[in-house]
Amino acid sequence: MILAAAVVAAATVIRLWVAANLKLAPDETYYWIWSQALAPGYLDHPPMVALWIAAGTDLTGVTPLGVRLLGPLSAALASGLLFDAGRCLFPGTRAGTIAVVMLNATLVLGAGAVIMTPDAPLLAFWIAALWAMARLLASGRGVWWLVAGVFAGLASLSKYTAVFLWIGIGLWAVLVPTGRVWLRRWQPWAGLGAGALLFVPVLAWNAAHDWVGLLKQGGRVGTWQPARAAQFLGELIGAQVGFATPWIFILCMIGLVVAIRRIRDTRWALLAALSVPPVLVFLQHAIGDRVQGNWPAIIYPALVLAAAGWLVARGRRDWIGASVLGFAITAVVYLQAVFGLIPLPLKVDPIALRLGGWDGIARDMEAARVATSATFIAADGYDTDSELAWHLPAGVTVVGVDPRWALFRLPPASIGGQVGVLLRDSGRSEPPDPATWAEAVKIGALVRPGAPREYNVYRVVAAARPPVAVRLPHRH
Repeated sequence: MILAAAVVAAATVIRLWVAANLKLAPDETYYWIWSQALAPGYLDHPPMVALWIAAGTDLTGVTPLGVRLLGPLSAALASGLLFDAGRCLFPGTRAGTIAVVMLNATLVLGAGAVIMTPDAPLLAFWIAALWAMARLLASGRGVWWLVAGVFAGLASLSKYTAVFLWIGIGLWAVLVPTGRVWLRRWQPWAGLGAGALLFVPVLAWNAAHDWVGLLKQGGRVGTWQPARAAQFLGELIGAQVGFATPWIFILCMIGLVVAIRRIRDTRWALLAALSVPPVLVFLQHAIGDRVQGNWPAIIYPALVLAAAGWLVARGRRDWIGASVLGFAITAVVYLQAVFGLIPLPLKVDPIALRLGGWDGIARDMEAARVATSATFIAADGYDTDSELAWHLPAGVTVVGVDPRWALFRLPPASIGGQVGVLLRDSGRSEPPDPATWAEAVKIGALVRPGAPREYNVYRVVAAARPPVAVRLPHRH
């Protein structure tokens, strides 16, 4: 326990420092705008990430640390719950300590707790639900069904992939004799009702907006490119080796196999139920389309517990070397992200590609606005819009014209007939949308400093009634 607590405490301090000193990614500035227009749902995800950012910025100010504050803190709390889950599932062993150390050594948590995305609350509440189920097995008390249901509902408010949490617990309850006994009692159904009730606002928002959120996420299954299956599967496996770090990934895969082989044991059946369904779905998805590297993060809490259970049963100490390697890889990633110590070519530096140069682009766009006597700045993508809104001073009007902004509770921007400057990715060959811009003349080009991304700058005159035009918030 002392080792686990020391590792988590040290990791949390380091993560808070990285969170405070790392520039925000476009997704983070986009979610920050969500926090300025709170709603029960959004096009991309449920609202939990916006609530977390709003709480963090209220506590520590509208800064990178404020946006990310709850990520490192929730990872620390979730680590404590994971430790207790290990103690419940494998009593009298160090399984809880081993699971905590290994999970904290991965980039799944090392990066996921620093970059504020919906995965941060999802992983925290997923671990909390797993902990409640472990407590149920250890104590036999029905109240833990209600606790698990509440945490599963909060996970559902974080990201739609929380459906695998419901599937896993449901499969365990139906297929395992111990679970079927519980189905004759009221507590599991009360837990289901509590979690479902928490999700009702998201369903209501989707119903009021033509189900755009659920259709967007569900539409991912429609893509089918089996000719590229080898590529997609290779990318999926490679990404997981990187995110979990190589040695821990191997141990987790061993844990997965062991959980499947010991599925008749109630404890191992729970770990298998929370990992096998998403593994199968992501593998199936990779046959026809790309799986984003962060999607499978949900499988690792159960798998590090399974790996820990196997390790303690065999008396093996592989987890020590695996964790040291994982922490070393995480340290290199942190140092590269904050200081850029390794002079990587820009085209192969994923951190620079995402984070580099947005403040410089904002300064250049403000100079272009002043030079053209424009009254506003706009961009052709929600991510670019969001970075401009974060970096530009409060006196500059940043207008969002992407169709998704119509779904936000943001004030309208009355720009009809006014002159503005528009930033467009140079990769877009079509002219600016004439429905939004009555006039559009290219006046220059910009390169985002620190990243090999080129943009074209246009002097535009807004149409009398643009389809979408909202005023984006400022952090200043």
